[in-house]
Amino acid sequence: MFFNDIETDRLLLRNIDKKDREFIFSQFSDDDINRYLFDAEPLTDISGADEIIEFYLEPEPRLHHRWIVIRKADGVKVGSCGFHCWSIKDSKVEIGYDLKKEFWGKGYMYHEALNGILEFAKGSMDIKEINACIYIENHKSIGLAEKLGFVLTGSKHELFRGKKYLHSIYSLNF
Repeated sequence: MFFNDIETDRLLLRNIDKKDREFIFSQFSDDDINRYLFDAEPLTDISGADEIIEFYLEPEPRLHHRWIVIRKADGVKVGSCGFHCWSIKDSKVEIGYDLKKEFWGKGYMYHEALNGILEFAKGSMDIKEINACIYIENHKSIGLAEKLGFVLTGSKHELFRGKKYLHSIYSLNF
């Protein structure tokens, strides 16, 4: 199984690459992006971006993948999206996505990027269920998941910095 680039009307979803290090650093050191992420500290050094990229560049087959979301009109990198925790045996995977604040509300994730990777998951990965673990106060992400047809199926606490944060689990079945 090989992860391919995906093209939509306005976007190119390009496989993450080492040349994305400045973008990844800017994304995951940004307070707006990190506000609802409870799995890692915000990046404070460019080497953290290198570690993220290396994780997603492990040789295939791998159980995770990330695309850089690029606006085709001008080549601007607007966000990233991808999969992690892929259970090939159970045909399940988790989805993750992030978008620079200045591009919120323009339909890039909802209308194009996520629809593109959902189709990829269904057609190329033989996925039957996609899950999104979303912090309960991240209303924009919850709304996006619900618009895409995800339904609330459960909840769990994520432990971060010694504190528990309640997350809702949203699922989409094919």
